[in-house]
Amino acid sequence: MNSKILTKTEKKPKPPKSFFREWGDAILFAVVAATLIRWATFEAYTIPTPSMEKSLLVGDYLFVSKLHYGPRTPRTPLQVPLTHQTIWGTNIPSYSKAIQLQSHRLPGFSSVKNNDVVVFNYPPEDQYPADLRTNYIKRCIGIAGDKIEIRDMKVFVNDKPEADPPKAQYSYYLIPNGAINEKVVFEENDITDVNLVQGGYIIHTLPETAEKLKAMSFIKEVQLLKDPAGVADPSVYPNLPSRFKWNKDNYGPVQVPKEGQTITLDSMTVPLYETVIRKYEGNENVEVKGDHILVNGKEITTYTFKQNYYFMMGDNRHNSADSRFWGFVPEDHIVGKAVLIWMSANPNGGIGGKIRWNRIFNIIH
Repeated sequence: MNSKILTKTEKKPKPPKSFFREWGDAILFAVVAATLIRWATFEAYTIPTPSMEKSLLVGDYLFVSKLHYGPRTPRTPLQVPLTHQTIWGTNIPSYSKAIQLQSHRLPGFSSVKNNDVVVFNYPPEDQYPADLRTNYIKRCIGIAGDKIEIRDMKVFVNDKPEADPPKAQYSYYLIPNGAINEKVVFEENDITDVNLVQGGYIIHTLPETAEKLKAMSFIKEVQLLKDPAGVADPSVYPNLPSRFKWNKDNYGPVQVPKEGQTITLDSMTVPLYETVIRKYEGNENVEVKGDHILVNGKEITTYTFKQNYYFMMGDNRHNSADSRFWGFVPEDHIVGKAVLIWMSANPNGGIGGKIRWNRIFNIIH
């Protein structure tokens, strides 16, 4: 009797990957991993302007947490990985607007709170999709539903005075008695934002530093520069000085829009909220005619907000382009919470003095 022995088909060993295939797979894995980490957990940023000094300095490198408020799903999915607006070192756009998705936010373990230091996409920047607009960093002064007012440089939230940030700066006009040693006056007092003007200097510094300068024998006078109440600044939002006598030091009161809140549209609310209704709420065919808003050709007399908004200000109160000048920040523009300075380098520092060792691994408050 013949019997047939059955055996498993022998598998041929896979040929080893080529050198270039090995490196290609490694690079692909690294890019995918870095993209996911950057999107969902933490992302590194640097401080390019002095709008948050002295709390944050030009040259500080930060970790920004996406976990606190929850990461956003991409609105612009067709994008070169690990880029923002352009391909590295060029002016070539790194994205395509061919596909634009509705953005959703995954659950976080916190929400934006008053006095959080927040990174967000700059709302007025229309030339880019919302999730690719330039990243700004400011302190959240008001959350959705808050009433914000600034009286004589003092911030009030829901009619209660708020403590200034510990390192808030203001503008001063410094008048010397003749020539001064700028190294002694400015460098030794950590004053980095200085402009030479007729008869003296415009400086941005802490109130206690200004008081210290007043006591110096070679300083004639140090004047606080602030805008008086009732004098309208046309550069201040909503840019209607004939109706709103507001400036950077005397602003509001204004209520920050809240999801589900319904407002009546009239001569006072339309200028304040028409930008929100027209640009950030996803409405189509919105027209603004004077104090009237039309949607699809029909005038609306009330409006219910579809998302939360926030009011942001820089700690360098007299040298910050913030919500006082361009309005509210929509919730879908919020990127994350600034949590840690992992490196700090003085862009004007010389050899041996460039790294600010005392700022490395500082928690951001």
